Amino acid sequence: MQAWQVHENGEPSEVMRLEEIERPVPGDGQVSLKVLAADINFPDALLCKGQYQVRPPLPFTPGVEICGETEDGRRVIATPALPHGGLAEYVVADARALLPAPDALDDAEAAALHIGYQTGWFGLHQRARLQEGETLLVHAAAGGVGSAAVQLGKAAGARVIGVVGGPDKAKVARDLGCDVVVDRRSEDVIAAVKEATGGHGADVIYDPVGGEAYTQSAKTVAFEGRIVVVGFASGTIPSPALNHALVKNYSIMGLHWGLYATKNPKLIAHCHAQLTELAARGAIKPLVSERVDLTEAASAVQRVADGVTTGRVVVVPGLHARKEGAAA
Repeated sequence: MQAWQVHENGEPSEVMRLEEIERPVPGDGQVSLKVLAADINFPDALLCKGQYQVRPPLPFTPGVEICGETEDGRRVIATPALPHGGLAEYVVADARALLPAPDALDDAEAAALHIGYQTGWFGLHQRARLQEGETLLVHAAAGGVGSAAVQLGKAAGARVIGVVGGPDKAKVARDLGCDVVVDRRSEDVIAAVKEATGGHGADVIYDPVGGEAYTQSAKTVAFEGRIVVVGFASGTIPSPALNHALVKNYSIMGLHWGLYATKNPKLIAHCHAQLTELAARGAIKPLVSERVDLTEAASAVQRVADGVTTGRVVVVPGLHARKEGAAA
């Protein structure tokens, strides 16, 4: 089968190679899946660079979430078992962790529903306890992680402020349903948020960026507000001033979604049921900005790493062949 292999750590476009390798064999408790679509995540870029918290042995295949097909024809959502990641034609995955792909979503959308939306749901509901009528601020609102949080916030009845970088991403955020959009490249984020909230600040702040975004969060969070830390896409891990949290009465909450797989796996299934219901009634729909063929995966991972994409970029093996067949 074809699969992208990383033999040394570095920039994705430099170290990913499309190769012909043996199809992985399922171990105890695992199943083999045909990859229907593989959603590209920022952790895929970190895996290539050797900067992710999990470091699979070299060589490995990136790709942390897919929509796949079981041998009996069921469409499922899965996290492939590394080192055999999803940027390939076949993967193996833990049979107990498979989730049914929602009928309301196509393969690419289903592949993009899992990690980003689960992280958003856990961050907003399990950790921050977002309430209807509260104000939610989402950093990188036009990105894959941020766009999911925007949709989930709107579905929960929150007023959503989206922070983005550039006019193109501002349009995406508005189309997603943000009530207020702040372009950090041309606006003072702190002043804009304070103006939009009448000085109250944001009740919940969803931060997958870190760095300067966290500094802005601490200055715009409301009394008894909650800052949910979900990642550091900026590359800078902030050092919070705890005395500031004390005098302003706000909470700083970490979220490592992957821990729930071992600490409380039933909650992941419950979350998926909630997401499936929201998708069925059209309240959420993954923003798939691009569908690319397996042969284009390395450049797609690099663009995600560089922060120039919006929504989700999804790899669909055999896409070129389907397009050629349709044209014929």
